Amino acid sequence: MDKIIIFLSMILIIASSCSDDEDGNSNGMDYKEEMREFVIGISQWAKYENPDFLVIPQNGAELITLNGEEDGPPHAEYLNSIDGNGQEDLFYGYDNDDEPTPANEREYLQSFLDISKDHGNIILVTDYCSTSSRMDDSYAQNHSNGYISFAADHRELDHIPGYPDHPYQENHEQVNTLSGVKNFLYLINPEQYQSRLEFIQAVTSSNYDLVIMDLFFQDGTAFTAEEIDQLRSKANGGKRLVVCYMSIGEAENYRYYWNTAWYNEKPVWLDGENPDWEGNYKVKYWHEDWQYIIYGSDDSYLTRILNAGFDGVYLDIIDAFEYYE
Repeated sequence: MDKIIIFLSMILIIASSCSDDEDGNSNGMDYKEEMREFVIGISQWAKYENPDFLVIPQNGAELITLNGEEDGPPHAEYLNSIDGNGQEDLFYGYDNDDEPTPANEREYLQSFLDISKDHGNIILVTDYCSTSSRMDDSYAQNHSNGYISFAADHRELDHIPGYPDHPYQENHEQVNTLSGVKNFLYLINPEQYQSRLEFIQAVTSSNYDLVIMDLFFQDGTAFTAEEIDQLRSKANGGKRLVVCYMSIGEAENYRYYWNTAWYNEKPVWLDGENPDWEGNYKVKYWHEDWQYIIYGSDDSYLTRILNAGFDGVYLDIIDAFEYYE
């Protein structure tokens, strides 16, 4: 009952903040604040079930301040609801993979990330670079700025990089909290692995402190709580955290919740297909019907992640507000 009260209270907040027209939109809507409220609701729901559950939004750094400006005051409620910030392309990959991010873009993003870091949150950076010297530079620059990083040599995030030979800042520690993480692996596309066992063996043969992965294997079946527990073991005998990827700013037609009838008659919250990612569709994320798919029920996406025993959730397409602004 308490969970239902939490969810209904979030709906009332959303409803009172704007007056929707028939398609869930309105003039003068604060798209940034709508995304903040969405993330806060996810966090409240998850942490009610597990107070130690991690909530880490990726990108959308402007949400960190009240007015979305570099020099704006921190948005305390939002920052208190999350445990870290993920950021792509901070030092490499902003315009093109394996190319340095322009200094002005990097400095702009860092101005927000440092506010979150100073608030006590952990910053996880994914740079996209494949040249060994640039991967080394990515790790070094992130480390010097107090960020935890992963140099991905494939933007598809479909394998464990062969370089470096060992994770940056590799350690034997039992990692039970996000503050203990010194490196991480971002591996959300398992299509190169022929079986779940092969995927599990590949991960457990590594020594990353944190793994970000998908709830589902390539055949569409969810990993079990027993399998997630196996994935916590590092090759050197230490333990790691296992965090689940979940997109909340786009709907994906390969997910369990997708209804093929939507191709002919779209729900009011479903928008156009992302031209850069086939099968991904923009959503009016402030619409309660979409949010109810993500969290708020025993059959929601977030509940499935919690039931599978993940240590947290990595929220993607947080920057969907840019599309609507």
